[in-house]
Amino acid sequence: MNYNFSEQNMPNYKLHNIFKYIAISFISTWAVYAPASHALQLKATKVADGVYAFIGDTGMRTYENEGMNANAGFIVTKAGVVVVDSGSSYLVAKAMHAQINKVTKQPVKYVVNTGGQDHRWLGNGYFKEQGAQIIASSKARADMEARAAQQLNGLKSELRDKLAGTTPVYPDTLFEDKETLNLGGTTIELKYFGGGHTPGDAIVWLPQKKIVFSGDLVFTDRLLGVLPFSNSKDWLASFEAIARLKPRTIIPGHGLPCNLAKAQHDTGGYLKLLRTHMHKAIEKGIDLQTAINTLDQSAFSSLANYELLKGGNANRVYLEMEAE
Repeated sequence: MNYNFSEQNMPNYKLHNIFKYIAISFISTWAVYAPASHALQLKATKVADGVYAFIGDTGMRTYENEGMNANAGFIVTKAGVVVVDSGSSYLVAKAMHAQINKVTKQPVKYVVNTGGQDHRWLGNGYFKEQGAQIIASSKARADMEARAAQQLNGLKSELRDKLAGTTPVYPDTLFEDKETLNLGGTTIELKYFGGGHTPGDAIVWLPQKKIVFSGDLVFTDRLLGVLPFSNSKDWLASFEAIARLKPRTIIPGHGLPCNLAKAQHDTGGYLKLLRTHMHKAIEKGIDLQTAINTLDQSAFSSLANYELLKGGNANRVYLEMEAE
């Protein structure tokens, strides 16, 4: 951009107005190219004594929510903190830690990744720098390794500068079916029932309080998504295993904390509807499109993202069950 400072060429401008114009132009240009400030507003919601949740958006990933369209949380013990899911980026993990520090000065000792979805683990790098031990199921780590590049590429288009500092940092401690942490008098059980939404989905169970962090095995208030890497059979089996624990409170992967009845409706009941309908359709030789058209999902129409996800869910469950 070229500026001519001659008052003769610009007779209607006073010299100070010219400099004011230049300054405004410079500031406007800088605003376009400057990195945005980190402004994610996280709030630690107390669920029970020593148990907190970060409740994410029920919509899709956006620049504004920094990819945190999911829940995370933490458990405070007398000997340290256990974080459940590290968030969608380095900066989100840092924001989570800032909120944790408002609740307790105990250090973060462990981070549990409940699955391989991006918002479950891409903040690991930040917590690793703080000295935390990162734990996940072996299936979750395999899923992370298989999809890390895809997840980062997908987030770049939405998060842009807010993805700064985010690199794949994998869990360093793995378990197969179960692992128990005893920290500061609190028993924390990690359980893998076979995955579902993603292949490595596991739960964090607090038997003393009968509270479960379900990760993506439970969706409430928004329709769950059966994705190309999901398995509805394993998902329903994992959900039923959670139900057998008879939790008093469920902190779902998406949606508000709830009781088992709410989770049964929004997740268990929906998965059963999909599988029951598609099983009958396949047995009768009904084609895919007809099976989808005759599936009545209206009992779940009040859930967020219903119109967006219902068709894909029906399609994928039919194809999955056709191959079983």
